[in-house]
Amino acid sequence: MLNLATKHNDPDLKLGWRERIGFGIASCGRGMMTGVLGSFIMIYMINVAFVDAAVISVLFAVSKLLDGLSDIVIGHIVDRTRSKMGKSRVWLLRMCIPTAVSMVLVFFVPQTFPSVLKYVYIFIVYNLVNTVFLTFMQVPYFSMVSLMTRNGEERGILGNVQQLFQSIGSILINALFIPLLTLFSDKADNPNTQAGFTGAVAVVAVFATVSTLITVAFTKERVRDDTDPQKKAAAIKPSAAIKALLRNKYWVMMFFAVFFTFLIMIFMSASGTNYALYVLEDYSKFGLLANSISISQLAVMLLTPLLMKKIGKSWMFTLGAGLMAVGFIAFNFCESSLPLIVICNIVKGCGLGMSSGMALGLVADSITYGKLKTGIDAVGIGNAGTSAAQKLGLGLGIAIFGGAMAWAGLDGVKAAQGIAQSEVVKATIRAFYNWIPMILSIILFVAFVATFRLERDLKDLQKDRKETP
Repeated sequence: MLNLATKHNDPDLKLGWRERIGFGIASCGRGMMTGVLGSFIMIYMINVAFVDAAVISVLFAVSKLLDGLSDIVIGHIVDRTRSKMGKSRVWLLRMCIPTAVSMVLVFFVPQTFPSVLKYVYIFIVYNLVNTVFLTFMQVPYFSMVSLMTRNGEERGILGNVQQLFQSIGSILINALFIPLLTLFSDKADNPNTQAGFTGAVAVVAVFATVSTLITVAFTKERVRDDTDPQKKAAAIKPSAAIKALLRNKYWVMMFFAVFFTFLIMIFMSASGTNYALYVLEDYSKFGLLANSISISQLAVMLLTPLLMKKIGKSWMFTLGAGLMAVGFIAFNFCESSLPLIVICNIVKGCGLGMSSGMALGLVADSITYGKLKTGIDAVGIGNAGTSAAQKLGLGLGIAIFGGAMAWAGLDGVKAAQGIAQSEVVKATIRAFYNWIPMILSIILFVAFVATFRLERDLKDLQKDRKETP
């Protein structure tokens, strides 16, 4: 297959910007898909498919249990994969089209189905897209950071580029998805229709497929394990890899850091559409609210490679969590003014850009740290854990938010008729849009300031290995 990556095969040398950008482009398409699933799936289910928010929340929560198991299974498959393309790129090539098709099916709940059949259909297709196909895309994609290069600085840059392009995907969804709904909708006064969602999601699915194919063509896996395949399979069993990871304090911390970060992101995304629709009472304001976060996140990530060289990936992540906390705290005093809300969201976005841009590079370093400590190279399952943390954050966030909305009494039929929601519903939306993310970001900041010293300890281990005769 045509390969346009940086010409050299040395895993310790720097990569060219063509390959760095080529790697990141797939994350743009994935960011668009997760943006739609995060911000619009509950709106679709309640306002278009007319299903019960409480039941859907339970289905999504159960699905996350299956999703977590699939990450481990697929991580093990990636560890055992041997092809001319390497361990990971081959799976992106195989799974991009099935992922796109299943994504469209999630937003195509048959209107004529009785309620029970609707729930069965939703459970099946939601698990197809999340548990199977997105996992088969995400785990290999994250593993590529460890497989494209051994260079610590390059891993940091790749992680930042990945998050940068994911932010671009989010910005595109925030700005364009509601106009796409309006364009394809068969009702001039209502963008939230089946026709609107089918057309808009199909556009996103096609873009995600093309972006994935670009990444396959512009990247190369240089870090190869030359161990005999039979010895490799016998030496690294999933149970041994998982045990090694659970004993790796930095990998465990990164698992929870990624989980908390994506829980914060999904709470803001899922509640953001509702915040605009029911609190501000202007659906069109969603783009302004969301992009004040996403654009500032993107702007900061353009600068983070320079800052990373000065203070390191660990402190970049830590300071980002602190800046997020400042933005959430200030929001509590500024909610009466839309301009001040936007300013607070910009601060949150800057912090999110600093933290999320460093996450993949820190995960790759934590896996290297574990390999040096234990001799077990668990790149597939290690990155599967990161993928699981992301999806647990996204999926459980949706499930928790949906359950809270059902408890508060959100009524999709009433919303379709233009009837205002209760004050309890509005207060619950506010909690998920700001108060809960504020608490999570404070926890992240305090934990990392107190205990996270990965880069220092990794350098000490590498130095010890070199000095050992």
